[in-house]
Amino acid sequence: RMKIDIESIERGTLAAIPPDPLFERAGWLLGLDHGTVGRAHSAVPLQHTQPDAAVIPMICERYAAQGLAPVFRIPDVPAFDGFGQALSAAGFKADRPTLTMVSTVAQVQVGPQTGDGVQVEWLDQPDDDWAAVFLGEGFDPVDGAHRVRLLRRSNCTAYARVREQGVTVAVGSACFSHGWVGVHGMRTAQAARGRGMASAILGDMARLAADRGLDRMFLQVEAANVRAQALYARSGFALAWQYRYWAGGPA
Repeated sequence: RMKIDIESIERGTLAAIPPDPLFERAGWLLGLDHGTVGRAHSAVPLQHTQPDAAVIPMICERYAAQGLAPVFRIPDVPAFDGFGQALSAAGFKADRPTLTMVSTVAQVQVGPQTGDGVQVEWLDQPDDDWAAVFLGEGFDPVDGAHRVRLLRRSNCTAYARVREQGVTVAVGSACFSHGWVGVHGMRTAQAARGRGMASAILGDMARLAADRGLDRMFLQVEAANVRAQALYARSGFALAWQYRYWAGGPA
């Protein structure tokens, strides 16, 4: 069974979507970005051992100092049951369950051979056509713009694209950080779905990771997005833990 290092995954997550500012305090990372990307404007623990609820007011004060409402990104594990009760007592409610999934590079490399003939290209920086996929039909353009802004800020990421007749129709990004390949920014234009482009991008990410001597991959996917979960499961990803966002407490 793969060793799952929670701290390295959480640090790798925020290396891919660097919040500005980012604070570290008492075993927590506090993303204080003003955009729409939940992972960039929430407080996340670096371990899944029982936390001290005394950090709640301290974290709330830090968010208030930035003019933000506090948000906690908390794993659904028994060690955090008491912490969840403390958040509930403070007026927070849990929402947006999200899965953290992990795989080995080798498993992804031998994943389903779909997308025959799909050519994956890699960019050092995402261009406007890459960004346009996030702003296209079927996606929230405001949220897409915030995601592109954060993904562009990473200094440890390569950006994948698939083009058809000169038009970018599928994208993804691979962040090589803290011993992991973080899979982010996976989007396929509606008209191009179902033809294996996302699988091809994942497979090429694994090839790139192997070239860099990395052997572990992780991603996050909303629990409601069952179609994406099925894709990732076929590519060898399995659940590591689920988390939820706790929001709505004191401003």
